[in-house]
Amino acid sequence: MISIVVPAHNESSVIARTLGAWVSNSGSDEMDVVVVCNGCTDNTADIARHFSPTARVIESEVASKTHALNLGDQIACAFPRIYVDADIVITDDAIRVLASRLERGDVLAVAPTPEIDLTGCSWPVRKYYGIRSRLPSSREGIGGSGVYALSAEGHKRFTRFPDLIADDIYVRLQFTPKERETLPSAKSTVFPPRTISQLIAVRTRAYAGIFELARDFSELHANKGEANHRTLIALFKEPRIWSGLLIYCFVNMLARCRASIRCWTRGSAWERDNTSRIAQSAASSK
Repeated sequence: MISIVVPAHNESSVIARTLGAWVSNSGSDEMDVVVVCNGCTDNTADIARHFSPTARVIESEVASKTHALNLGDQIACAFPRIYVDADIVITDDAIRVLASRLERGDVLAVAPTPEIDLTGCSWPVRKYYGIRSRLPSSREGIGGSGVYALSAEGHKRFTRFPDLIADDIYVRLQFTPKERETLPSAKSTVFPPRTISQLIAVRTRAYAGIFELARDFSELHANKGEANHRTLIALFKEPRIWSGLLIYCFVNMLARCRASIRCWTRGSAWERDNTSRIAQSAASSK
């Protein structure tokens, strides 16, 4: 049995796309799926219930992803345990690949390789992700794919998810690079922001999460892994990609500045992208 926890906050336009990729397929009886609808003001829960009995739906008035993850952990009944963002697409075959890799026991946490779907994205966003695809961070699944999986032994590294922004990076940093793995044979589809303004907002939230972890869990920094800086500097030797490099650096510098101000003022606005969730309603019912 594989347990899957799906935290969902107002994801009515995409939740069926996510669940339908594996819950409705043959062999889904091997999966114990817990959808935790947290603080929803739409019909996310009603849509998710269409996938019962494989998917169990829990509703909470608390609009918090980490609270939802902890609720899901309380209800999920098996390991390996896979955590899937509600706006991500991953197949049942990929889920089984993740579970099978953990069963070997030599790694404690795994994730699929992210594939970025740039359909409908603006030219600057495409340029940004063109540069990102060439950096070491793009090959890190825990924190980039919207999915991560833990063995029972791996989950013992922490008792519960703390109240923070970057749950995925927190999980990744629990393990040394040798204890975690991104699998090329398993893929997840990630839908990025379509506009540059929304991309800046999402990157601001990402940096805020990084700053929060550095402040509250500085001891985990040793497990960070390979940084982007050296590769990024080397890319400036290629004049043909300078436009993309300028966009990449501008977005991240502005986002980093905004995140610093947010952390300094203790701002708590949730930087959520809605552009990648537009025009997905065709999959909103089973």
